[in-house]
Amino acid sequence: MKRNMMLGALIGLSSLGMSTAIYAADSMADKKVTAPQVNSALAKAVASEFRTADNKLRDQYRHPAETLAFFDVKPEQTVIELWPGGGWYAEILAPYLAEKGQYVAANFEINPATDTNQSAYYKSAGLKFEKWVSDNKASVGNVQFVTLDPPAKFSLGKDNSADHVLTFRNLHNWAMKGELEGVFKAAHDVLKVGGSLGIVEHRANIGMAAESGYMDQNQMVELANKYGFELTGSSEVNANPKDTKDYQKGVWTLPPRLALGDQDKQKYLDIGESDRMTIKFTKIAAK
Repeated sequence: MKRNMMLGALIGLSSLGMSTAIYAADSMADKKVTAPQVNSALAKAVASEFRTADNKLRDQYRHPAETLAFFDVKPEQTVIELWPGGGWYAEILAPYLAEKGQYVAANFEINPATDTNQSAYYKSAGLKFEKWVSDNKASVGNVQFVTLDPPAKFSLGKDNSADHVLTFRNLHNWAMKGELEGVFKAAHDVLKVGGSLGIVEHRANIGMAAESGYMDQNQMVELANKYGFELTGSSEVNANPKDTKDYQKGVWTLPPRLALGDQDKQKYLDIGESDRMTIKFTKIAAK
């Protein structure tokens, strides 16, 4: 999702205070894993008729079963999803965790202190998601909520309480506002030692700014290391080699957004959704 953030071009990735050092290709390759086994409960959640038909159509690009299996999400665990938005992954995760585990939504701020276009958007989306949870309680169970509203609210819950923190295509939003480091720290704080931070994000070519919607994978590894995480896996399950990443309106040129409307629409449909990094970090110690 894209917000109109005036500071994006100035902040970009340089605001993270990270060097431009590039990790050796073989060091990243060492962390790649073979396709993980999808357990029966996860396969059932992904195939469930509870999911909308429109959401299922995007499985060809988002590979939810393989992605969640790669993150090693088990049905008895506590999982925090950062900014679930319209609930695409919540539609899978909440029912999957409902019986034995706990799904926690780190939702948008629904009581903003200031009235701006951005806060109004977040409030509307946050309220809509809460209503969806309420309307589907029989399927999603006892969903818990925390508010993630950087920079005012970074806490994701009690320290050392979660097994996984997951985020899907959100890093660029926080980077454009200079808030990404706080999110990584909050994820580290709430995770148990041995717990994992799972990230899916539009993957940049070297030198691209966060305002494009794409993020540099090596820089995300460096940032995670800074906050006490160790890279324990990378997967190409959500890769798309057809994504050239050189579009007029950044990643939002591609589906599902199709920001250029009918202009070259078939071209972008043929490319498909973005090339995405899928990486997993483990909390190795208290920080």
